[in-house]
Amino acid sequence: MSTIIHSVRLIGAGSGVVEDAWVRFDGNQVGATGAGDGWRSVAQPADAVVNGILAAGRGAVLTPGFIDIHGHGGAGESYDDGPDAIRAARALHRSRGTTRAVVSLVTAPLETLQRRTAMVADLVSTDADILGSHLEGPFLDPGHKGAHDESLLRAPEPAAVELLLAAGRGTIRQVTLAPELPGALHAIRLVVDSGAAAAVGHTGADLAETRAAFDAGATILTHAFNAMPGLNHRAPGPIAAAAFDSRVILEAIADGVHLHPDIVRLAFAAAPGRVALVTDAMAAAGHADGRYELGSLRVEVTDGVARLVAGGALAGSTLTQDAALRRAVDAGVPLADAVAALTAVPARAIGRSDDLGRLAAGYTADAVLLSRTLEVRSVWTAGIAA
Repeated sequence: MSTIIHSVRLIGAGSGVVEDAWVRFDGNQVGATGAGDGWRSVAQPADAVVNGILAAGRGAVLTPGFIDIHGHGGAGESYDDGPDAIRAARALHRSRGTTRAVVSLVTAPLETLQRRTAMVADLVSTDADILGSHLEGPFLDPGHKGAHDESLLRAPEPAAVELLLAAGRGTIRQVTLAPELPGALHAIRLVVDSGAAAAVGHTGADLAETRAAFDAGATILTHAFNAMPGLNHRAPGPIAAAAFDSRVILEAIADGVHLHPDIVRLAFAAAPGRVALVTDAMAAAGHADGRYELGSLRVEVTDGVARLVAGGALAGSTLTQDAALRRAVDAGVPLADAVAALTAVPARAIGRSDDLGRLAAGYTADAVLLSRTLEVRSVWTAGIAA
């Protein structure tokens, strides 16, 4: 069955903002787009026709489906806890517009990570909304460990890296490493050669060490500004290295806690077209305050802010991507740029820009219909309404 959505502001078709636009889904792909009443000439009697004004009000916005390349759970469930937990958390995030996601796994013993990475690889073959895994650890700097168990951190020895890459069977999409660790540059090359993206994060690296990582093939800065040296005027560090390198995409957590709104706006200004809005969400996203676990560490969530019980470090977020969109726009980011940071940019970060992240003919029919205040009203995944 085909679906036509009309009378919307279309953002993400590759041609700026299109007013009074329409999109036709032919099965699981976008068949055509246009403006005005042109949809009537392509409509068939059996088509499902959605009037954007009736469904979401005047000023309704239609965007590609959101893509989260860094998240750990939601709806009370952690991605580390298996397929049922992943599906429950994904259902929550899908209802908030995230039609596709990478499953981020926190630091754990190597054999546990091997098993979890293989589990995600199995899910990729059955659950199309799961794009693969992100290994956020164990190859991290203990001095910038954040919410990772320091006792489990290790240098990226080739055997360990290759073991995890093999377990992923080509489905690992991102590996975060601290480039100053022994063997890190070789590990980055191993990751990139496997088809995954290497990311710099949880690091104490200086400017030169970070640039060396990017020259070795790293293309992502994991949750920019967090768990790394700040942007110092005499020691600019990883943030400046990433901002000035056109090859690099900067993750940003726009939850009002990890980053001040002016820093969100600064990131977009410093790296136009290269910011990916991620959630870094843990189990409490879309769920109640209280006690949780992130990997092997206990977390207390109060007023929607997740912190480790021991030490008080931030432990992921309770963010959803629709809220990230609203916060970015409230911070002064143009709407089209904020949408791109949820769609086309993360698709590019993990090598899926040929089929995801745009509402254009031939692309996967993932879409989010929002009100003029950017509240989610409808979600389609591969042309199917949630």
